[in-house]
Amino acid sequence: MKVKSILVSQPQPTSESSPYYSLGEKQKVKVDFRPFIHVEGLNAKDIRQQKIDLSKYNAIVLTSRNAVDHFFRIAQEMRFIVPDAMKYFCQSEAVAYYLQKYIVYRKRKVYIGGKSFLDLKPILKKHKNLNFLVPSSDTLKPEVIKVMNDEKLNWKRAIMYQTVSSDLSDLNDVEYDILVFFSPSGIKSLFENFPDFKQDQTKIAAFGKSTVSAANEMGLKIDIPVPTPETPSMAMALEKFIKENNK
Repeated sequence: MKVKSILVSQPQPTSESSPYYSLGEKQKVKVDFRPFIHVEGLNAKDIRQQKIDLSKYNAIVLTSRNAVDHFFRIAQEMRFIVPDAMKYFCQSEAVAYYLQKYIVYRKRKVYIGGKSFLDLKPILKKHKNLNFLVPSSDTLKPEVIKVMNDEKLNWKRAIMYQTVSSDLSDLNDVEYDILVFFSPSGIKSLFENFPDFKQDQTKIAAFGKSTVSAANEMGLKIDIPVPTPETPSMAMALEKFIKENNK
């Protein structure tokens, strides 16, 4: 089967240098983008029901840009003035850089991990005397919980936002040769929107073990698992697959 169309279950890239654009041009395939999921924030009442008092914490652990946005949104909604002495522990440089949207770096204590949450472990270990708040979605990666508990830190999770399925009803009569997924939530959204979905000749590309596992649980066959040593990125994996099938 020749590949003519791809649907990527993410927002359309804003950068013209996105590898998906060059993929479409080079391989002469149609590449469309559509978020299968979106984030909805909880309100201050929801946070209070979790028995969260922001004034009790002097350290915030931030694992994503969404966590940054929703922590400061909730703080504003609760009329809580975040003190200058607050310490921020960011999973990555990208999260720390995004934090500058809300704070002035030179006036605050910001600690930065690496590529994964495990890289924050030695830094957190040095600050055991702090009270940590972890703003999160309704799903929190197991390694975050494990690190915080293993180090016996005084911490609490605050669910400030949740991932929900987007309405995809307008795609009901649209067919693509490849569907691209990046999270279990994307797989869940597919079947919430189309309970009778049959894969048939449609190829499935899935990034990450948890996404592959979620797809398998729903009876989907993964044709393009990513990452692999040969194809560490989704765009590379798609290009390789197309080259092999569009000869």
